[in-house]
Amino acid sequence: MNEYNNFLDSWNRVLGLTTPKHHHIMTDFLFDVLSENPHRGLLMAFRHSGKSTIVGIFAACVLFLHPETRILILSAQHAQAIRMVMHIRHILENHPWCTDMIPKNKREWAENKITINRPIGIREPSVVCQGINGNITGMRADLIICDDVEVPNTCNTSKKRAALRERLRELDFILSPNGTMIYIGTPHTMDTIYFTGQQKDVNPLQVKNL
Repeated sequence: MNEYNNFLDSWNRVLGLTTPKHHHIMTDFLFDVLSENPHRGLLMAFRHSGKSTIVGIFAACVLFLHPETRILILSAQHAQAIRMVMHIRHILENHPWCTDMIPKNKREWAENKITINRPIGIREPSVVCQGINGNITGMRADLIICDDVEVPNTCNTSKKRAALRERLRELDFILSPNGTMIYIGTPHTMDTIYFTGQQKDVNPLQVKNL
C-alpha cells in the first residue's frame, strides 16, 4: 500500500470511517498518474462515489509528502473550485499527520488560497483556485486539478467547446516541467474534451472509469 492510501486510511479513522475498496482504487490511480509519464489522468466514477473527496485528500497528501508543491484547482465555476480548496484546508487542519504544516501567520489561509509551512523562496500559494474563465495569467503550478470543467454550460455548443479546449491548452504554459494534470469529471457531450483517441483532444490521458 502506498503512502497516499495510508494517508487516506488515517484520515478516515479521524472521521470514524473505514475506506471503501473503490477509494483505494482511485488513490492508486492518482498515485500512478503522479508517478508515471505522461502525468496526465482522467478520473471518472459513478455519482456520489466520492471522487472529489478522494482528490482533495490526495492533494493534501501531496503537500504532506512534497510541501514545495504548488497546486492549482480549476473548475467550471469559481465557487466549485473554492469548495475544493476548503476541503483541502479542512483536511490539513485536522489530519494528525499535518499538524506541523499549518502556519502560525495565516496571511494566506483563505477560502480561495492557502500556503502551508514549506521551503522559503516560493512565490505562489500552496493551493490556489480559479473558475475556468478566471485570470490564470502568470501562474505556475506543479499539480493542476481540473474538477468538472466540462459541464452543460461550458460545452453545450461547438463554440463553447472550442473555447474550453483553447482555455485548457493554456494550462500547458502554467504547468511546471514534469508537472501533473488531473481531470475529474464525466463527459457531457459526444464531442467531449476528454480523451477519446482522437488527435483533436487536449492531451492524451490515462483514464480510470469506475
